[in-house]
Amino acid sequence: MPRQICLNAFDMACIGHIQQGMWTHPRDTSLHYNRLDHWVSLARTLEHGLFDGLFLADVLGIYDVQGGSPDGALRHAVQVPLLDPALLVPAMAAATDHLGFGITCNLAYEQPFLFARRMSTLDHLTAGRVGWNIVTGYLDSAARAMGFDRQMAHDDRYDLADEYMDVVYGLWEGSWADDAVRADRQGGSYANSARVRPVQHQGRQYRMDAIHLCEPSPQRTPLLFQAGASDRGRRFAAQHAECVFVNGGARPAVAALVADLRARAAPRPLKVLVGATVIVGRTGAEARDLLEEYRRHASVEGALVHAAASLGVDFSRFGLDEPIEAGGSQAIQSNLAALQRAAGPVFTKRRLIDQFVLGSRQPPIVGSAEEVADALMAWVEEADVDGFNLSRTVMPEGLERFVELVVPLLQERGAYKAGYAPGTLREKLFGAGPRLAPPHPAASHRFGG
Repeated sequence: MPRQICLNAFDMACIGHIQQGMWTHPRDTSLHYNRLDHWVSLARTLEHGLFDGLFLADVLGIYDVQGGSPDGALRHAVQVPLLDPALLVPAMAAATDHLGFGITCNLAYEQPFLFARRMSTLDHLTAGRVGWNIVTGYLDSAARAMGFDRQMAHDDRYDLADEYMDVVYGLWEGSWADDAVRADRQGGSYANSARVRPVQHQGRQYRMDAIHLCEPSPQRTPLLFQAGASDRGRRFAAQHAECVFVNGGARPAVAALVADLRARAAPRPLKVLVGATVIVGRTGAEARDLLEEYRRHASVEGALVHAAASLGVDFSRFGLDEPIEAGGSQAIQSNLAALQRAAGPVFTKRRLIDQFVLGSRQPPIVGSAEEVADALMAWVEEADVDGFNLSRTVMPEGLERFVELVVPLLQERGAYKAGYAPGTLREKLFGAGPRLAPPHPAASHRFGG
């Protein structure tokens, strides 16, 4: 039997996420990003398609690398305006029973005590269906917004993250014992104070002496996502992450990355999801016609704005065929590595633009349901990935078509679940308990541990 595929929808609380320009398509509804019914409808569509989760990206700054100005980002709606993704989750959770929610939160600019409470709150309100995509940021504009001159160096951000994780693990796992809450109405006692303790931390970056304000939530620590592909990022993922998001590219290169991630994380299990864009039709010809229709709305300018920020390179300084050397960037190393695998260590703006099929560097999978299913299953077989983060094209029809056409075929082939497993997001994905167990470092912080 084939391995069952995991599926997340990959989205962002904005108008233009990955495929820049799609919001200009007359059938696209991304302009309703600031309405709750937009997100509730999306959540219901995903749950109807038995998606494991909705993975919500986020950034804390504006894209101002291209031309040294935010003008391009604002004109083309490149991840701005942007809402706080965490505030969308309770409404979507109330409208669904099983769908998980992966929330991107940048740890570099928020005190761990406050953040731990927010995630525990979401874990309670979703009945254990929340995950955290751990990021440290990549924009100098975000650093300036927070009162700094520039962001920390790439590897230093991961050093900060290691200490941050130690603090939040202490709050989530070690402040309240499992039996601390007794809710004795007759005796008038809610919690046993002897089973609640302050978490004390004295480190290089953080000092804290506090009791976690939330009683234990279903998962305690939210499901942990991470997307680092640099050597330092993979070391961090091997220690902390349960699910890792990797960029696409040549399958052998992705397979080597996946093998390295699994070896580093062993003996802990790891789910690896690769980014993908799908355009599916009832026939291959219909899908190719859709691709050409969508391409007429793709924004090269928006794609350059996005690429400039994520790669840390101002492409406006280069001619179309002038060699671009991107070494030394402090931006997203996984994106830079993926680009260099595709275009080489030195590339040109023309070669980059040639990759912008739908306003992003991600080439889409285009075809009939059979062709798309074949491609997804080949990825699982050849690259040893567990599933996919599907980025949106034209909303909502792109995902609706996938649910209508591809999901049933994957189910027929035994490559996709016929229903949800019970329990929390962690239980659904890993088939184990709701809480992290040894050898994950969070388990060592448990009360009495």
